[in-house]
Amino acid sequence: MSQRQLHLNVNLLHSGVYASAWRLPDSDPGAFFDVGHYVNVAKIAERGKFDAIFLADTPAVTDRIDLRPFLSMEPTIVLASVAAATTHIGLIATASTTYNEPYNIARRFATLDHVSRGRVGWNAVTTADAAAGRNFGLPQVPEHKARYHRAKEFVEVVHALWDSWEDGAFIGDKASARFVDISKVHPIKHRGTYYDVEGPLNVPRSPQGRPVTVQAGGSSDGRDLAAAQAEAVFTLSQSIEDGVAYARDLRARAVAYGRPSDSIVILPGLATVIGGTEAEAKRRQDELWDLVPIQYSLARLAGTLQVSPDLLELDKPLPDLPVPVNANQTMFHGTVNLARKGNLTVRELLKALGGGVGHRIIVGTPEQIADDIAAWFAAGAADGFNLMPDVLPEGLATFVDEVVPLLQKRGIFRHDYEGTTLREHLGLARPPSRYANQGAAAVPA
Repeated sequence: MSQRQLHLNVNLLHSGVYASAWRLPDSDPGAFFDVGHYVNVAKIAERGKFDAIFLADTPAVTDRIDLRPFLSMEPTIVLASVAAATTHIGLIATASTTYNEPYNIARRFATLDHVSRGRVGWNAVTTADAAAGRNFGLPQVPEHKARYHRAKEFVEVVHALWDSWEDGAFIGDKASARFVDISKVHPIKHRGTYYDVEGPLNVPRSPQGRPVTVQAGGSSDGRDLAAAQAEAVFTLSQSIEDGVAYARDLRARAVAYGRPSDSIVILPGLATVIGGTEAEAKRRQDELWDLVPIQYSLARLAGTLQVSPDLLELDKPLPDLPVPVNANQTMFHGTVNLARKGNLTVRELLKALGGGVGHRIIVGTPEQIADDIAAWFAAGAADGFNLMPDVLPEGLATFVDEVVPLLQKRGIFRHDYEGTTLREHLGLARPPSRYANQGAAAVPA
C-alpha cells in the first residue's frame, strides 16, 4: 500500500445528481424525504470504505420543485439516524454561518460527534440564496465579503467553544463525589466584530476533540476562509491544470496562516455516469439528459450566471458576462471557464453540465473512471473526490462494486478502515484544546 491514500466522499443529493434521476424506473420519487434512503446510501458507501457521506443544505425553496426533488430535511437530524445504523462512515453536514449562531452550531455538532462516536464534520457555508435570507427576515443577502468576514469569526468562535472542555474534564468519580474538574472547563470570553460569546460550551469535549471543519468556497474570500480554518475543502475544478493551480494556491495561503501545507484535504466534486462499455455509459447519459426539461436546465444555468434566461440563446455561445458580486462565484467561474475552453454553445454547455450539475462529469467504463481518478490523484490536483453519482443508490453501488476494486488494486485506496473516526479516515490529527494547562476555572467551585 502506498503511503498517500485517496479519499472518497459521496454527496448524497436525494435521487442523484441529475435532475431527472427520480424519473428512472427503479428510482423512488419520495426518497428525498425518506430517512431510509439516506441510511441505505450510507451503508453502500460504508461497504465501499468511503471516508464520509456529505449532505448539502439550502434552507429555502430555491429550485423548480414542480420538476425535481430538492434539498429538504435538516442534515444533522438525518445524520443522527444514519449514525445509529452505521459504524464507520463519516457524517458531514452543512450549516450556514449566515443564518445560525456559533453556540448553537458548536453544541449541535459536538452532540452529533458524541452520538456517532467521532464521525462528524461540519461544512461551513455562507449561503448566498436570496430566498434563504427572506426566510430569516433579511430583505437581501449580506454582501459577499461581509459574509466571509462574519464566517471567519463564526468558525473561530465554534472552534473555541469545542476547545472549552479539555480532555479529562469529565471525571464522574462516585467515591470522591467529583463530577467535573472545573479547572479544565474554560470560558472563551470572545468579544469580536460580530459576536460576543462567553462560553463554555455545555457539552464535554467530543471524541475527535473537534468535529472536522469543511469548507466549500472557491472565490478568493472562500479560499482565504479555507486556508485559515478548514481541514477539508470541497471545490470545483474542470481540469487537472485547474486542480493543481487551486491546490497550490490554497496550500500557499494555509502556510501564510502558519499552517502546514498538507493540513487541508482537497476534494473536487466529481459526477459519474458508469456503463459496461463507453457506448453504454453515453446512452445512459443521453437518457438522463433527455429526461431533463430544457427550460429547467436553462433556468438553472441562468441562475448560476445571475442573468435572465432570455439572454441565453441555445445554439450560440455564452454572451460576455460580468462576475456576479453577491452570488456563488465558484460555480460562476467554473461554468464560464468550461464554456470558453470548449467553445460550447449554450445547448452544448447544458449537456456538459448535466442539465445543471455544475461539477465535472466523467462518462465511461469503470476502468476509464478509475484511470481518471488515479491521474488527478497522482498529479496532485486532488487528494480525493466528493462523488456525485448520476442516480442513487444505483450509481453509487456500481461505483463501489466496480470502480473501488480497481482503485484498491492500484494501491491508492484502502481495503478496510484503519480507524473509527472521520479524522482518522482523512489522516487528520486530533487537535488539543487551546486552553490545556491554563488551569483557570470557568464555573464556581
